[in-house]
Amino acid sequence: MIKASERNPAQARLQQQIDAGDYWLQRIAAGETLRITDLEGNQAADTLFFNADDTAERYSMSETLRGQHNVFLTAGSVLRSNLDRPMLTITADTCGRHDTLGGACSCESNTVRYDLEKRHMHSCRDSWMLAVAAHPESGLTRRDITHNINFFMNVPVTHDGGLTFADGISAPGKYVEMVAQMNILVLISNCPQLNNPCNGYNPTPIAVSVW
Repeated sequence: MIKASERNPAQARLQQQIDAGDYWLQRIAAGETLRITDLEGNQAADTLFFNADDTAERYSMSETLRGQHNVFLTAGSVLRSNLDRPMLTITADTCGRHDTLGGACSCESNTVRYDLEKRHMHSCRDSWMLAVAAHPESGLTRRDITHNINFFMNVPVTHDGGLTFADGISAPGKYVEMVAQMNILVLISNCPQLNNPCNGYNPTPIAVSVW
């Protein structure tokens, strides 16, 4: 569902650009709003959410989809935790839908999907691992890398229940905005993937804003 926001970017308490292949780790307080903007179009922002006060509680794809009876995320979607509690609510979305089934790229998936020679290409899992190693104060470990959301990524579901990686449906300046229902630790990998059409084979920057 397309729904624009009335928030003024000039009034955000934090604004930052995240280059393709880089990560962003930030604490968002309950009641604050996070916006992720696709600056140049068709980029994928692979995102993990944790309860900032107890990182054993984290975003759950299965609880979220079960709760909303829809496989795609958009305005009105409630992002639920593995304890089936609301973590964030998507309040605005100018892209239309976002994927949470396709998972994140890794050296293993690059090898299986594409070619043995792709194994050592940088991946979203690599970015998350770099973030975990660089920020031990977060309390995260490699075991915490589980379900994620691929904001702006287009992963249609086929009639027989399979997944396809298709051309992106986003465009320059499209954004998704969500309000935190609890204190949240956000970990974003701005996807460096060069092997599928979701970002037009051209990874580009995104921007994050917090009110």
